[in-house]
Amino acid sequence: MRILRLALVATLCCPAIASSQPSATLSSNGLAPAAFDAERLARVDAWVQRLIADRKIPGAVVMLTRDGRTVYHKAFGSRDLGTHVALQPTDIFRIASQTKAITTLAVMMLWEEGRFKLDDPIGNYLPAFKEQTVLTKFNPADSSYESRPARRRITIRQLLTHTSGLDYPDIGSDDFKAIYAKAGVRALGHEGDILGEKIDVLGKLPLKNEPGERFTYSLSLDVLGRFVEVMSGMPLDRFFRTRIFDPLGMVDTYFEVPASKRDRVVALHMIKDSVLVASHEKTRGIHADFPARTVSYFSGGGGLASTTADYARFLQMFLNGGELDGTRLLGRKTVEMMLTNQIAPLQPAFGLGFALETPENDYRSPLSVGSFWWSGAFNTWYWADPKERLVGLIFTNTFGAPTDLGDTFKVLVYSALR
Repeated sequence: MRILRLALVATLCCPAIASSQPSATLSSNGLAPAAFDAERLARVDAWVQRLIADRKIPGAVVMLTRDGRTVYHKAFGSRDLGTHVALQPTDIFRIASQTKAITTLAVMMLWEEGRFKLDDPIGNYLPAFKEQTVLTKFNPADSSYESRPARRRITIRQLLTHTSGLDYPDIGSDDFKAIYAKAGVRALGHEGDILGEKIDVLGKLPLKNEPGERFTYSLSLDVLGRFVEVMSGMPLDRFFRTRIFDPLGMVDTYFEVPASKRDRVVALHMIKDSVLVASHEKTRGIHADFPARTVSYFSGGGGLASTTADYARFLQMFLNGGELDGTRLLGRKTVEMMLTNQIAPLQPAFGLGFALETPENDYRSPLSVGSFWWSGAFNTWYWADPKERLVGLIFTNTFGAPTDLGDTFKVLVYSALR
């Protein structure tokens, strides 16, 4: 089943052709021959180069780690099809919904400090959510609606698992795209928006369905980003920096990329007149180059930019049971709980922060049971496999282009394992 991901609408500009030559090679630590069949792994190179030659993606950075060590890290193609600058393995991508797992980590760190229970109503901490209503009637002519009182209150666990009853701006159902747009609620916020103010607005709007009733991909993690701010007493960007990024050595992950690193931010690409082109324009209050501009709305559901290397460190922390390089952010049992299906019998199998490979869905992919994964709307993908001690990431930055990378990437990597 294809899962909805966070989206952004952007305007387009000049077409160009990308180079398909990789700008890095397998790492020289000697692990690749032991972990992979080199001839089979070369299929990854050929596949990415073919996508670039066919103008389906501008370029991609691909990374594999095993036992926490890099065994493959390559960049292919262009950072920006308007300039032809070669993509580098250290370049910075919009990771969109990959932000959600980081916000989930922040929530669980605070939970481990005994500050709240996962089944507490979020309204106990965010007053705008004390009373909820559920949509009963929508008028598309003017986006007006009718609603009734909800029978249940949204809990923190339901926000973590997208069973809160909230929907998504921009990519959700037609009714709620209209309701949220009329209220000024956007997936990444307009420039100048403040997270707390917009979450207060969201709390007064109706739900799509009763909390706990179904999985609906939503703004739930943006609500929890605000929750982290309230519980910690600091803005979400500062919490992430001081409590997560600095301890994990994630040196290139930001809501707002500093000026000294902005030349490494890849362009967002979209299809215009059947051609893939780079976008550097502002549309509906959101600029395509938002990571390199002033950010005031810290979207816990989709606002971060990062590198493959940084995100690999984040995932390795989970594979290590909550610690990395001697720094522990979570307890081992908390990690086990997060990687347990929280919403059976609903679909998809989902823990706290991640989709899960379970015995029930294992027939669908080569991932080992116990693996966890997600992706971002701008075509960034990852998984982590505890059995194989393997992390895989492939990042590009396209929106609305027809090529999804995740499934084929998994097949090529797993078929190369010795």
